[in-house]
Amino acid sequence: MTMRSSSHHTQAAAALEVHTLRTRDGHRVWYALAGARDGVPVAVLHGGPGSGSQPGVLRLFDLQRFRVVLIDQRGTGASTPHGSVRHNRTDYLIADLEAIRARLGFARWGVLGGSWGAALALAYAGQCPQSVTGVVVRGLFLTSAREVRGLFIASRKRAPRAWSRLRAAARCEQPATLAARCGSGLQYGANEARQRSLALAWRGYENAVLASASPRGSAAQQRGVQRNARESQRFARKLIGKYRIQAHYLAHRCWLGETRLLSLARRAAAAGVPIAAVHGARDPVCPHGNLRRLSRAVASARVESVSAAGHLTSDPALHARVAQVLAAMFTPTIDEERSSMRHAA
Repeated sequence: MTMRSSSHHTQAAAALEVHTLRTRDGHRVWYALAGARDGVPVAVLHGGPGSGSQPGVLRLFDLQRFRVVLIDQRGTGASTPHGSVRHNRTDYLIADLEAIRARLGFARWGVLGGSWGAALALAYAGQCPQSVTGVVVRGLFLTSAREVRGLFIASRKRAPRAWSRLRAAARCEQPATLAARCGSGLQYGANEARQRSLALAWRGYENAVLASASPRGSAAQQRGVQRNARESQRFARKLIGKYRIQAHYLAHRCWLGETRLLSLARRAAAAGVPIAAVHGARDPVCPHGNLRRLSRAVASARVESVSAAGHLTSDPALHARVAQVLAAMFTPTIDEERSSMRHAA
């Protein structure tokens, strides 16, 4: 797949060096660089699927030592066409990563992924181990049907009222069909008002589940929902695209599934790619047992549970640990740097 790249700048990303990868099948994939030009390159893979990059992730890195590449996967964030599921599968995302890496001139780079981004990071490293110096994952999602059932059925106990609103918006009578009903309600051509109410209800349920891991999260989520009418329309359109892509991926187990994903993780490790996983012990979205499943499948993986932490790196304890693991994996210690300087002298 041959691709061209063009550069553009937006006011919202003034501090970033922003680019677009134009694919031959009609997508424009947004990516941006931050940090030292000669720093250690690391690609950041966002979750969802469908969520788009969060600039706050840059706080995990010492930007004097890292060259960080944020990437909005197909149809997400600033990538266009927004919300498009056409030519949008995991293998296309992996091809985009390789095209961006080659465009930037990196022989190899590290990869950081959270949630769905963690699954994509492991799949990418398994498919292209020669391109990856190491993988750090947070809040690991293994793309299993079991996890999807857990999110749409078992997690209703964490947020019963928000779940009831989602079920009503999806016009779902049987809980077992909720994920499928959400997907069909967000397809192209579906009633626009219904798509909007469904996307907002899904967002409300997601926020309520995330907040259930921390009493403080609840108030923060409530503060973020007040918008004027114009902002609300724009916000709802973004959410429709986000959840259309998420439903599309979840319906297909992200074209991976747990068995294949763990096999790809083993392949990456066998090729010498180090893997480290950090997981919040109170993660309400991705089961804590995923850490054990990864450890059993990949004996060399360094896995760590962070007590009292949830799913997101906005959690201070999880944030601190992920930052430490990134620095340990990808940058030499001060003593090593001094030693190498002495040897060079």
